[in-house]
Amino acid sequence: PAFVGGSLWLTMLFSLGKNTMLKLKTIIQTIALVTMPVLGVIWALNLPQMFGMPVVTQQMVAIILGLAVAAGLLAHPYFTRHVWIDIVLALAGIAAWLWYAYNFKPWMVSMAFRTPDIWIPGLVGLVLLAEALRKTMGIIIAALVWVIAAYGFFGDVIPGMLQASVFAPTRTIIYLYADTNGVPGLVVTVIVTLVLPFMVFGKAMEIANGMTFFNNLALAAVGHRRGGPAKVSVVASGFFGMMSGSTVANIMSTGIFTIPMMVRTGMTRVQAAAIEATASNGGQIAPPIMGATAFIMAEVLQVPYSEIVVAASIPAFLYFLTLLFKVDAMASKNNIKGLDRSEIPTIRQTLRDGWEILISLGVLMYLLFMTALNPGLCALIASAVIMAVYAIKIRFRFDLVELWNALVNLGREFGPLMLIGGAAGVIIGLLNSTGFAFQLSLALTHLASAYGLMALLILSALVAIILGMGMPTAAVYIVLVTVVAPTMIDLGVEPIAAHMFLLYFGLMSMVTPPIAIGSIVAARLAQANMWTTGFLGMRLGVVAYILPFVWVYNPALLMQGTTAEIMATLFNTVVAAYLLKLSMLNSPFSFVPNWLYEAAVMIAGLAVMAETAAFGGLGISTLIVTAAAMALAAFILWSINKNEPAATTQN
Repeated sequence: PAFVGGSLWLTMLFSLGKNTMLKLKTIIQTIALVTMPVLGVIWALNLPQMFGMPVVTQQMVAIILGLAVAAGLLAHPYFTRHVWIDIVLALAGIAAWLWYAYNFKPWMVSMAFRTPDIWIPGLVGLVLLAEALRKTMGIIIAALVWVIAAYGFFGDVIPGMLQASVFAPTRTIIYLYADTNGVPGLVVTVIVTLVLPFMVFGKAMEIANGMTFFNNLALAAVGHRRGGPAKVSVVASGFFGMMSGSTVANIMSTGIFTIPMMVRTGMTRVQAAAIEATASNGGQIAPPIMGATAFIMAEVLQVPYSEIVVAASIPAFLYFLTLLFKVDAMASKNNIKGLDRSEIPTIRQTLRDGWEILISLGVLMYLLFMTALNPGLCALIASAVIMAVYAIKIRFRFDLVELWNALVNLGREFGPLMLIGGAAGVIIGLLNSTGFAFQLSLALTHLASAYGLMALLILSALVAIILGMGMPTAAVYIVLVTVVAPTMIDLGVEPIAAHMFLLYFGLMSMVTPPIAIGSIVAARLAQANMWTTGFLGMRLGVVAYILPFVWVYNPALLMQGTTAEIMATLFNTVVAAYLLKLSMLNSPFSFVPNWLYEAAVMIAGLAVMAETAAFGGLGISTLIVTAAAMALAAFILWSINKNEPAATTQN
């Protein structure tokens, strides 16, 4: 009967005209995009359990994943004249994952028999998941999934250390399709229960004109200062990180506003693009609402999300402080003034127009840090607060079209994350089942034993950056945390320090040439050269390449230590950050060329920052070096003021 019914449906589908087929494709895609976040919110609110519905997490995430597969397959049709191909594949993708959700309970006892009614839908679901991933996220991450899948099925023919322990093909398919160590496991569960609620919060802020509020707040705070538009870019991007955990989305949202302003006031197009790319990249590490990777990290480490936020606070502060320092130096060097007061709003006016944003943020902070509620529930409560207050403010005159578009766009942003989560389940499942993760960890342990922890850290950083050139930060983190993190922890690195290390280097691939996606997007917006934008972005964000090494050896940077150690380490790194600012200026010494001065002062700043890694925050050597750095900075400032007083007295 199922075969006959399916044949009838296909016959009806083929009889439809081209325009009707396109409309059907749009309808199915829209339903999938809208249903995904709605089901996710229902699950995050625990409504099925409240109403006594016998549904478990794996069933719900499988349904949502099936919808994400369908939406991904329909997003980019193969042929405009043969859209029926995409529709059939999309329906097959939904059916395969719905089949798993429907049969979840009986399969708990019959899965071991590996019957065709389990592994055939599983094969269909997994293949279509990989194809939807390719259509949505590109060939590189999809190729990684296929390579690891091939290793999972045929890795036993590889000789030597990399030889895999391979299961029977049907067992591997079922393991990936229906086991909680495979696709319907930790990562997709975190995305549904934690990441989605914060995406809802960001979308609620967007509806309540949160982006306008943050831009105006940044303008009011720093727009009138030297290099004002560039500083607005830094501050606004940090704020916008609360609404978007994506570097590219951050650039596209704030860059269209800040890049033209920077160019108009005197920054070159390359400078404007590099500043925007580097600032927007920091949105994923800016507390309190960080990128999706931070939520996955909290679950992997089995710690509250608030603990991740606390640990990330000092590094994020130093990242943005150093960037502001360098932007100020660039403005001073090029004599770029701030905006006229008449061009910027006042802080009072900004706060009066956007007070509901501050209320919702206050509610979220209180719930996250002062209650024991699940972070996802905290985000949904804060979302309800902001929408309720905003509704009262506008007297319930919502634009229904705007609300509908916001829901559809939320699905567009959420779907790719689900596909990445599903792919991560395949990768993690096969790395563990084949023994590859264990073998690689063993090899890395031997490497560290022979050449030291630093060699392992450098290798891990390079691998993270290379993987990140074609993969989202979350996917890079998941791969490396499976293979590299256990070895780092075994060698004595604090777990949170090891995980944050991998997060930062996966993130910095977005602005590291040759494939610096963030720099490319910003350069296109500014009509600038991508290569020069990428290399300047690396220089502006150089602190993010150094700090991870520091906190591995000195966890005080992650708030792990005594108050004295934390404060001493923070003071040392702030002094080092100021030296990095001075490295962006022209040489104040006539006998020292600019290139030599810039290189020497930058190396000095990085060396001062690394001092606490070697001797701790309270070491005598660290205190002496920090004092010497302050004396050096004072001497450079004195020399600059002596030669060019007008260029340095303005703040």
